[in-house]
Amino acid sequence: MRFADIIGQHNLKRKLAENIDRGRISHAQLFVGEAGAGSLPLAIAYAQYLNCQNRHDVDACGECPSCRQIAELAHPDLHFVFPVNKQGKKSGEVVLSQDFMPLWREIIAETGGYFTREQWFERLDLGKTLQGIISAKEADEIIRRLSFKSFESEYKIVIIWQAETMNDEAANKILKILEEPWDKTLFLLITERADRLLKTITSRTQEVAVGKIEPAALEAVATTVADPVQRQNMARLASGNLIEMRRLTTGEEDASRKESFDLFCRLMRLSYNDKHLELIEWADEVATLTREQQRSLLNHSARLLRESYMLHAGLGKISYLWGEEAAFCTKFAPFIGNQNVEFIMEEIERALRQINQNGNARIVFTHFALAVSKTINRLK
Repeated sequence: MRFADIIGQHNLKRKLAENIDRGRISHAQLFVGEAGAGSLPLAIAYAQYLNCQNRHDVDACGECPSCRQIAELAHPDLHFVFPVNKQGKKSGEVVLSQDFMPLWREIIAETGGYFTREQWFERLDLGKTLQGIISAKEADEIIRRLSFKSFESEYKIVIIWQAETMNDEAANKILKILEEPWDKTLFLLITERADRLLKTITSRTQEVAVGKIEPAALEAVATTVADPVQRQNMARLASGNLIEMRRLTTGEEDASRKESFDLFCRLMRLSYNDKHLELIEWADEVATLTREQQRSLLNHSARLLRESYMLHAGLGKISYLWGEEAAFCTKFAPFIGNQNVEFIMEEIERALRQINQNGNARIVFTHFALAVSKTINRLK
């Protein structure tokens, strides 16, 4: 994977390449950003550029043996670690990343490296409740692999995707390596939640902030959308996230948006009418959704709240709403103002954090629904 394959992120790609050219290669780097912003493909492209035998034009050549092997995710000096698990695992059974490399290569080939943790867990067929982790046994395997000499390249590189899924024992073992690194060994950690990593790990890594993708770059991806205004609207709704942009342009997001919109409308109507029992039933229904659907509901709710607040503030001309959403939010706008918009947004962010931390969904959404009801009900 070359830097040219990464969507947008032009300044960051140039900076990463220049650091290598100048010999400024930190032994441990932490790529922080959303999956849809390209943290994983950026890390792979960085590794390929570092080991490329014929760099030119601030990019890897894509043709040398090292580039071809990395493009196939089969380079002997490039190791991947990612959260894994499996249904029906026996007591004491060890499950490691290398057991799932065919699936890993498959999903990266299909998506270009732009996929969420939930999409990976679906590929692993973990169901609604089972979660993938990076275990202490995985850390032991990393140490074992790195104890060997490099096979072909100057650097041995370990890419740890979703580093926040390391359990405490694994994190502490990785920390010891970061404290006393081997020569010519590079760790590239990738996370969406740096706050969930040990502070001793983040303090020993050089952060690479992966920001949102530029709207123009997202618009350029939407080649199947002929209407330029529609492309612009989609890029804004995607909010710098290529995964969301793909869902919007392919129509995959339509069903999710409709489900989230219906649930949002019901929540606000029940809150306005002070229907506590029905609100608890609403929370029970949301608790049966997958984690990805729950996150989608909360993210769409935040978007609809922002748009409603803009309508309330008289900024409808720059609102990106149409159809049912526009009709509902126009009626709902009088009930979202300075008195409650920050409170509700904080509740949404709290619920997102708790869901990301695998909190009990029934408890999370019951609290969320009743908290929203109090502030909406007061404005009647």
